[in-house]
Amino acid sequence: MLHAFRDFLKLETASGTILIVAAAGAMVVANSPLGDLYAALIDTPVEIRIGALEIAKPLLLWINDGLMAVFFFLIGLELKREIVEGELSDLRRIGLPAVGAVGGMLFPALIYVFLNRGDPVALQGWAIPAATDIAFAMAVFALLGSRVPLSLRVFLVSLAIIDDIGAILIIALFYSNDVSPLALGVAGACLVPLVVLNRRGVLERTPYVLIGLVMWTALLKSGVHATLAGVLLALFIPIRDSEAQHSPLHELEHDLHTTVAFFILPVFAFVNAGLPLANVSLADLLHPVSLGVAAGLFFGNQIGVFFSCWLAVRVGIAHLPPDVEWKQLYGTALLCGIGFTMSLFIGSLAFESTGVDLLFDERLGIIAGSLLSGVCGYLVLRATLPVDPRQTQKE
Repeated sequence: MLHAFRDFLKLETASGTILIVAAAGAMVVANSPLGDLYAALIDTPVEIRIGALEIAKPLLLWINDGLMAVFFFLIGLELKREIVEGELSDLRRIGLPAVGAVGGMLFPALIYVFLNRGDPVALQGWAIPAATDIAFAMAVFALLGSRVPLSLRVFLVSLAIIDDIGAILIIALFYSNDVSPLALGVAGACLVPLVVLNRRGVLERTPYVLIGLVMWTALLKSGVHATLAGVLLALFIPIRDSEAQHSPLHELEHDLHTTVAFFILPVFAFVNAGLPLANVSLADLLHPVSLGVAAGLFFGNQIGVFFSCWLAVRVGIAHLPPDVEWKQLYGTALLCGIGFTMSLFIGSLAFESTGVDLLFDERLGIIAGSLLSGVCGYLVLRATLPVDPRQTQKE
C-alpha cells in the first residue's frame, strides 16, 4: 500500500509540472500574435446530434463538461479507495486533515463574501478560492526533495481529498441551474442498474461505461453539472474481486491516472488559463472579484487550515503528524492556497450563466493568489524543513 502511495505522489508531482507548463503556455499564446487564434479555438462550436437529442457547445465547454467528467470519475475512484482501505479509512488519522480542510474552505469563502458583499452577481463566485490543487502543491514539494517527510505529504494529500469531497458537494448543491425533473429522473434511474451490476460483482467495464454515458448526458440536460456523473459512476465500481487477486477499481484508477494527469488536466489548464494581460491595470487587480479570489486563496487558506489545525490540537481532538513541526505545517497551509484547477472549474460554473463577464477578474485572482501561495509556501518550507543529509554530503 505504501508503494502505491509513493507511486501516486510521483505521478501527482509530474502532473503538477506539466500543469505549470500548460498554464504558462496558455498565457504566452494568449498574449502573443496567436491570441486571436487561441480565442477562436476555444470558442469553436462542436455539435453532436442523434435524432432529437442535440448537444451543441463551444470546444471550451466540451472540455470543461466532457473531459473533466473523466477527471471527476478518477477523483471518485480515489475517494472510494481512500475511504474503504486508504488514509480516510482510519478515523484517528483523518482528524487533523479533515479539520484543516473545513477551515481551508470556510475562511476563503468568508473573505471573498466580505469583499464582494452587496454585489449579488459577484457573490456567486464565493466558492472559487475554497479549493486546493494537489498536483501543483505536490510539484512544490518535489522542489524540496526528500526534505519533506512522508507524514507531511500524507497530511496534504488527505486534506486535498477531503477538500475534493467538499468541492463536489458545493458543485452539486450550489451550481445547478434550471433543473429539469425529467432529465434528472433519467439520471437517477441509471443508478438502479449500477447497483445491480455492483451487487452481482460484474467486473466488465463496458456496462458501467455505457450506463455512465447515459447518466452524463442526462445530467448535462438536467441543469445539474454533468461532471458529477463521473463521481457517481465511480462509487459503483467494485473495489475487490472475490474470486481473483485483482481489483477492478485499482486497475481503472491505474489506467486513467496517466491519461488524466498528462492529457486531460493539461488540456483543461491550457484552454482555461489563457488570460490576455495587455490591458490589465491596477483597477483590474483591485476589482472585488479579483481581490476576493486572490485574498481568499492566499490569506483564507493559510489562516483557515493553520488555525483550524492548531485549535484541533489544542483541544485534543487531533495531533500533529510525526516528524512535523508547526512552522512546517504553516508552510503546507500556504501551499493549500494553490487552487488552480478546481478554482478555474468552479469559476467557470459560477459566472457562465450570469450574463456578466467576470471570468477575466476570476482568472486574474486565481493566478495571482495561487502564484503567491506557491512561492511563499516554498520559501517557508525551504527555511523550516531539515536539510537533506545527502545534500549536505554533496556540498
